[in-house]
Amino acid sequence: QVQLVESGGGLVQAGGSLRLSCAASGRTFSRYTMAWFRQAPGKEREFVTAITWSGGDIYYGDFVKGRFTISRDNAKNTVYLQMNSLKPEDTAVYYCAARRTDIEIYRPQYDYWGQGTQVTVSS
Repeated sequence: QVQLVESGGGLVQAGGSLRLSCAASGRTFSRYTMAWFRQAPGKEREFVTAITWSGGDIYYGDFVKGRFTISRDNAKNTVYLQMNSLKPEDTAVYYCAARRTDIEIYRPQYDYWGQGTQVTVSS
């Protein structure tokens, strides 16, 4: 019902910045909670950040420590992830996700997932 397409990934040096975008289509008028997860090879998928439709509730993973910012433009059906002060350990495939509920949004039980965009941080 919902299609998510991530973009904006790439190669960046440590300390640099990237801005990821997630464009949603399908149920464009639904008030979905949106989130970003990431997964490195051989590791579990990890919660990065989530935001409710209104933007009133935002959660960040512990590793972010003020470096990442999630935002959304509901009129454009787009969610963004601004990543600053990137570290090599941030290297992973970053996935956009959407869900219809707004409780415990830091958990990976999301309804829709994008294909992911690769982020590589060099040292």
